[in-house]
Amino acid sequence: MAIGKGAMEGLDLNSNFWKNKRVFITGHTGFKGSWLTIWLSQLGAEIRGYALAPATEPALFDLADVSKKLVSSNIADIRDLDSLKKAIEFAKPDIVFHMAAQPLVRDSYTIPVETFSINVMGTVNILEAIRTTQVNVKAFINITTDKVYENREWIWGYRESDRLGGHDPYSNSKACSELVTSSYRNSYFHPKELARHELAIATVRAGNVIGGGDFATDRLFPDIFRSIIAKKKLTLRNPLSIRPWQHVLEPLRGYIMLAERLYKRELVGIGNWNFGPNEIDAKSVETIVKMLEKYIGHRQTQSPSVLNFPGYTVEAQTQVHEAHTLKLDITQAKNILGWIPRWNLETAIGKIVDWTESYLKNENMESVCLKQIQEYSESSEQGY
Repeated sequence: MAIGKGAMEGLDLNSNFWKNKRVFITGHTGFKGSWLTIWLSQLGAEIRGYALAPATEPALFDLADVSKKLVSSNIADIRDLDSLKKAIEFAKPDIVFHMAAQPLVRDSYTIPVETFSINVMGTVNILEAIRTTQVNVKAFINITTDKVYENREWIWGYRESDRLGGHDPYSNSKACSELVTSSYRNSYFHPKELARHELAIATVRAGNVIGGGDFATDRLFPDIFRSIIAKKKLTLRNPLSIRPWQHVLEPLRGYIMLAERLYKRELVGIGNWNFGPNEIDAKSVETIVKMLEKYIGHRQTQSPSVLNFPGYTVEAQTQVHEAHTLKLDITQAKNILGWIPRWNLETAIGKIVDWTESYLKNENMESVCLKQIQEYSESSEQGY
């Protein structure tokens, strides 16, 4: 699918900068990693990946034929330091995005040791590999989560300076990953000594990311579409929980913008960044489901659709602890980085429905992803 240079750049992404940049992505086989690989490849970057095989069947990595956009793809464990060092030495990256993780809260209750091992030691390993090998990485971004904050169930968004915490093993392990990153930044790659080591480091905390191609278990939108395909009512665990929902392309654009600025030795004194929706799009789980049901119903009145929402029920049994309210303050990203959300929640839901319909019709999913990236790049900022 041919897409013009200007459309792919959007208003603030610089394909001239990304052309031939060597980018190393851990977790490139995952949902966010696949979208990031597709986008950076379209901008002209040379992508090297390091991750386990896709964790789901189907997987966006396979559906969109992401492997053909990679210069190399290492299917290996982030906990294998020797393997990771060899991959880093071979790749000689300019920029590293660290996404490899055990990403599910409920799974973390079942496999806490594995969760901490992957999320904490995985971060240690990627930073240690950069530190101890003969590479000259200029920018490193550790992708964590909004759940790193000590949750106080208050109604306003968490700021980057708020206390880290994490009740469940997943959230706590990602907070630990933040602390590991901070330790390496202070001990080996301090911003005041940038002229010596040349590496700028930051962590990025995104809200609840949604989008086409997510097939993980125990996530709202994949669960919704599984219920639609199975023609069975959706079961909601925590219908009143409020989350900062955003389309996957929103934070990815933030990561890409930040990586360029770090590479250029700009904003290196700011170690942590939030990327979330405007506050109006922080909604409850039940509100999201009703919005999607209404959207699909409206689509059915316009033309025949392969989607038909079967309704939902609320699970009565006691659940493992999950925070009730999570919101992010994105003032810093707006005012300093110049990043502002482009797709509101209604638009994001529409794009997910479009993607899912295309998938169920066996369309070319690489083209569908590229089309949505183009649509996003041409969208104006929300600005409210």
